[in-house]
Amino acid sequence: MNFEEKTLSEKDVFDGKLIKVAVEEVETPKGLKAQREIVHHAPAVAILALTADHKMILEKQWRSPIHNTTLEIPAGKVDSRDSRDALHAAKRELNEETRLKAGTIKKISSFYTSIGVMDEFMTLYLATDLTPVENELPQDRDEQLVLEKVTLDEALKMIDEGQIEDAKTIMAIYYWRGMNNHG
Repeated sequence: MNFEEKTLSEKDVFDGKLIKVAVEEVETPKGLKAQREIVHHAPAVAILALTADHKMILEKQWRSPIHNTTLEIPAGKVDSRDSRDALHAAKRELNEETRLKAGTIKKISSFYTSIGVMDEFMTLYLATDLTPVENELPQDRDEQLVLEKVTLDEALKMIDEGQIEDAKTIMAIYYWRGMNNHG
């Protein structure tokens, strides 16, 4: 079965600092014409940072799209400082947002964050053996973060109670639970 849609035209309707929005006119495999609204976003990274005392680092911050504060794992976009290297971006974001570096950092998974409308591709890393950085990188001027450290049981309870609603963070917590259940 053929699923591929044929792009008939594409028009950029917004080009901002973080995203670019395009509208495509497509022809479906059944010959129907349809419109697709697509948000283009840089690749991104997220970090499940686990401390020596078995806690994860969360960031409390304001998120304008939902007009509320969230609890999330450290994350950010891969930008020109990273030369398209997601691992470099993860190390940089960990420094900027937590002032820590990881003795061990490994890729957990890569995934699309909101595949119905956005092409953002995120890589999730596990960071352990955390120590303070010697050289602090500048933090984003427009970010205000408060760090919290929670146990796995606390994190799972926070999901159940709706205190954590961010998909990448929930995925990281469930991965952490799986690590504990399988050695």
